[in-house]
Amino acid sequence: MAILNRQNLTAGFSSKISVQTPNPAVFDYPEKVLQFGTGVLLRGLCDFFIDKANRAGQFKGRVVVVKSTDRPGADAFTEQDGLFTHCIKGIEDGVAIEETVINASISRTITAATAWNEILACAASSDMQVIISNTTEVGIQYHANDPIDGGCPKSFPAKLLAFLYARWQHFNGTSESGMIIIPTELIINNGDVLKEIVLKLAADHQLPEAFVAWLQDANHFCNSLVDRIVPGTPDAATSAAICADLGYEDKNLIISEVYRLWAIQGGAKVREVLSFAKADAGVVIADDIEIYRELKLRLLNGTHTLMCGMSFLLGFRLVKDVMANGYLSKLVMNLMLSELALAIPYKMDFKVADRFGRSVLDRFRNPFINHKLIDITVQYTTKMRMRNIPLLVQYYQEFGKAPELFAMGFAAYLQFMHAVKEENGKYYGDANGELYPINCDYAAHFYEAWKDFDLKKVLADTSLWGADLSALPGFEAAVQKYI
Repeated sequence: MAILNRQNLTAGFSSKISVQTPNPAVFDYPEKVLQFGTGVLLRGLCDFFIDKANRAGQFKGRVVVVKSTDRPGADAFTEQDGLFTHCIKGIEDGVAIEETVINASISRTITAATAWNEILACAASSDMQVIISNTTEVGIQYHANDPIDGGCPKSFPAKLLAFLYARWQHFNGTSESGMIIIPTELIINNGDVLKEIVLKLAADHQLPEAFVAWLQDANHFCNSLVDRIVPGTPDAATSAAICADLGYEDKNLIISEVYRLWAIQGGAKVREVLSFAKADAGVVIADDIEIYRELKLRLLNGTHTLMCGMSFLLGFRLVKDVMANGYLSKLVMNLMLSELALAIPYKMDFKVADRFGRSVLDRFRNPFINHKLIDITVQYTTKMRMRNIPLLVQYYQEFGKAPELFAMGFAAYLQFMHAVKEENGKYYGDANGELYPINCDYAAHFYEAWKDFDLKKVLADTSLWGADLSALPGFEAAVQKYI
């Protein structure tokens, strides 16, 4: 079977299904976007919007993707000339939708660790306008004095600073050379946080005041929120079945739901540069995006975080299978609408939260999406702290008691983090005799904690939660009951 690439695309494929192919003109569009991350969410959402706009002749720009790690995986992008198939399946306004699109938004992929100079060369391009990132919640962190010269910096913020400093030098600090910078990591006020870290690093390196002024005045660090369920790479059997219908092999194939939202905080300049927003109502550029962030972070992501470990330990592997179980489906609904929705730390009409929550439940039930529970557990502890602990604290402020289903989900999280095996620095738990990976930066911490488990001590650890959870009346007892 032929592989998806430009040459074979020109020759054509014998597909059994309708596939939207790119307009050949797109391959001549200039590179306007630098994207840190090759993940499925960026490709299934941000690159989806850019590709759609290119098809409509509205943005006319392509994406240079920076592979931030030295793990294998970028070769498939090179093999396929950046092309990938996007299968969109779901229900919108009561209508079943299935679309298949060959996305041609990516021009090339560069591995930062081995080709850093190529990335810096992009800083000298007058066509470059936008920087997008998704380095997970742990990617946007301050590492003091992270070197920005003499090779590829370690952290994403330092990479960004090095790129912007090279750009400032090349263009002599003109205001026109500023960038629109949009982190999509699930961090509250992600643009503000990233900007603060970059400025801190600039101070560490004693960079010129003129550069710092340009950094602050000519560049726009936009808070943003992304919302689309794009599961990880399909399993071999699913990929093989889809490729048989497509008539070609695609190692970068992704599947997503129909629903999509990219909310970006910004004004007139941001709207002008991000012209791809005109191509799809799923891109929202507004002065205040807080309501979108809270609804998505708390009801979709927060529910995912509290239900994934519990469902996995009960023997389920996919979100849709959990929702097909009558008991668990009701439990998830009550957790979301009767506990989490009542504790959102942002004033809104409950009807708005209820309506959004019920749409999320429909998305969880999407029969076309194989969303793996194990994928949701990646960086489990950070997700619990960022997404759910603020809800727990707010719930206590509102009601003064332990949220029962939250306590159940939290107990399951702790049990999921109970590693029974360590091998070459990797940790594994045991679910009914089946070993599973614990892909969390705190795996080693809990491996030690479970040797002589003390729930009160774990709850009181403010370095984990940012608060003393043992001080919340009745919470320890509620969690202990479910452990």
